[in-house]
Amino acid sequence: MSLPLEGLSAIVTGAGRGLGRVEALELARLGAAVVVNDYGQPGRDGSGEASAAPAEEVAAEIRAAGGTALAHTGDVADFQQAGALAELAVAEFGKLDILVNNAGILRDRMVFSMAEAEWDSVIRVHLKGHFNTIRFAAAHWRERSKAAGGPVYGRVVNTSSEAFLAGSAGQPNYAAAKGGIVGLTTSTALALAKYGVTANAICPRARTRMTEDVFAGLDRPEDGLDPLAPEHVAPLVGYLASPAADRINGQLLVVHGGMVAVVERPRVAAKFDSKQETFTYDELDALLTPHYAELPEGETFGAVEVLGLKRAWSGGA
Repeated sequence: MSLPLEGLSAIVTGAGRGLGRVEALELARLGAAVVVNDYGQPGRDGSGEASAAPAEEVAAEIRAAGGTALAHTGDVADFQQAGALAELAVAEFGKLDILVNNAGILRDRMVFSMAEAEWDSVIRVHLKGHFNTIRFAAAHWRERSKAAGGPVYGRVVNTSSEAFLAGSAGQPNYAAAKGGIVGLTTSTALALAKYGVTANAICPRARTRMTEDVFAGLDRPEDGLDPLAPEHVAPLVGYLASPAADRINGQLLVVHGGMVAVVERPRVAAKFDSKQETFTYDELDALLTPHYAELPEGETFGAVEVLGLKRAWSGGA
């Protein structure tokens, strides 16, 4: 069997359950030594006592299959603990090559009902958590590149969501965090390319603890792999972490059920120029009002229809 990640080391956050778990298993199957990170709180809203069990169980599963893994149970949304996670990978494996960010929580509420703490907690875990681990991994790769006098190997795979693409009425905090992750990813891709590092983001659709409400009405098939199984997502993560994906950088990919869609960056749909020095209200009314009147009722984002996501989306990784 080919082991494209042999000799490489990886961190996977939120890897004690769901998507993170299968991603960690896939990286290990492809030959990587893996640090399995999970804070271990039982509630999908980040509630409950933290536990080492989820991360340790996945690390043990990898070792039982002949791979190399160790557990880390820190909170990646804490700057110091995220730094300790990166330090652990370097101390144990000599270097860090792959970072997969997956940790997240949900605290759903309509925007007019959301409490400040519900907003802050989701932004903290998703967006700040992604930044924290990237910050320390990026510093590691920059130092290695300077020492080597040239590019080194580095891969970042971040987890966004279709909630960012299609909107999600009851998840303003989650949708905003996932949109922020895309911006963080493209900025990271530009900043680290000269060091040999790529950064990409995925929007996975999978049946996990976080999406149990979303897919409640979609039964698992009696035979074969569930189209919404997290196992459909893991191969793309393994590929993006591999040398084969060295030309893929700053990209956003939707993945689920045997499908991968490459999302284009936003394009200009229409352009209007003022006939004088600057626009007047009447001129804008004459140009923009007819333009939007021609669009289908309720359409707000051109890419949504292409991806088959016209309905309001709720939930994600």
